[in-house]
Amino acid sequence: MMTYDIAVVGAGASGLAAGITAGRMLAGGMNAAPTARVVLLERLPRAGKKILAAGNGRCNLGNRHVLEHPYHNREFAAPALERFDAGAFFDSLGLAVHEDDAGRLYPRSNMAASVLDALRFGAMRAGCELRCDCPVTSIEKAPFVRTGAPNESADSLGWNVGGSGGASDGFLINERIAARRVIIAAGGCAAPAHGSDGSGFSLLRSLGHSIVQPRPALVQMQANSPVLAMLKGLRVQGAIKIMKNGRVLRDSMGEILFARDGLSGIAAMEVSREAAPGCLAVLDLLPAYSIEELSALLTRWRENCPEYSDAQLLAGLLPGRVAQAAARVAPPLAGEGGLGALAYACKNFAFDVTGTRGFAHAQVTAGGADVREFDPHTMQSRIVPGLYACGEALDVDGGCGGFNLQWAWASGALAARCAAVGS
Repeated sequence: MMTYDIAVVGAGASGLAAGITAGRMLAGGMNAAPTARVVLLERLPRAGKKILAAGNGRCNLGNRHVLEHPYHNREFAAPALERFDAGAFFDSLGLAVHEDDAGRLYPRSNMAASVLDALRFGAMRAGCELRCDCPVTSIEKAPFVRTGAPNESADSLGWNVGGSGGASDGFLINERIAARRVIIAAGGCAAPAHGSDGSGFSLLRSLGHSIVQPRPALVQMQANSPVLAMLKGLRVQGAIKIMKNGRVLRDSMGEILFARDGLSGIAAMEVSREAAPGCLAVLDLLPAYSIEELSALLTRWRENCPEYSDAQLLAGLLPGRVAQAAARVAPPLAGEGGLGALAYACKNFAFDVTGTRGFAHAQVTAGGADVREFDPHTMQSRIVPGLYACGEALDVDGGCGGFNLQWAWASGALAARCAAVGS
């Protein structure tokens, strides 16, 4: 049996940040000699596979505007985000980071592989043991007493399953790995081909935690509309909101891409966590105009060009096929001089949502471990002392732009700092 001070379940973004931080803390600093008291348990043959796909292979690893970003459960996420400096963290790993005009952070090489290499080398330098092809199937509380050096046999370390006098609380993983503290960094359910299979949620449930129903986020939504076929492949800049029973569930602005069977693009993906059958995706194709302003403009153009069809009037504002689609769905009044109806159609271009393309195509998981059961200042469980969680394992998610990776690094580092000192 192998024993460790800290076991990190998952060697993705949050797990690698946790391992590096824990290793440094237990060794007494980033330049201290490593002691191999931290183990990273990864179910895939290699750590950090999902990182390689981030930012279309460039790895948008953070964002300067992170503290103003409207994360889901933002109040819970704030303490970790406030304490973490992405630039300083990666500089300590020997990785140069640059910022684009929108505040997004990228590796200077513009290659995600550079980020993963820096993290892997950093974990090795911090003395972490990385065990790949090691899926975690069970975690249970069990007391133990450390009497020897890390990684010695169970007898020399005094590991006592079932209890003994003077033993402190610890954990038994897969019935053969002992750890004083455990950090669940197993991710969520998004992009299972890259390692996230939801197994972390099962582990947390087994330890008494509640899981907010996971669902895909930052994913293409599927929709029904008679005009989708004619719009396939077009992009517009606009606003989008998900509505149900007249209530706005989520909204965003930016690029919207029309697909054969739904909506994609950054703005559409940012509202997709609320996309479900029975909802409407309502687009504002011309957010720079109010309905009154747009109606007045169209009325003036109709007076100047009375022979124009509704689609021809809109062609001066929208791509041709989008103009045709908006005119097609506008109420009949529009063609009879009621240009307010045509303006309304442009500002409320609605699609019936039928769902999303699912976890296989999602970038992020919405849902996860109920944050009310964790301390936001330590990431420690309020139910199981010595158990910590970070990243997508928790019910925190953000939009596009590096916000989810920054949450992964920040929460992993905070969990590790506190696990290392036992708080």
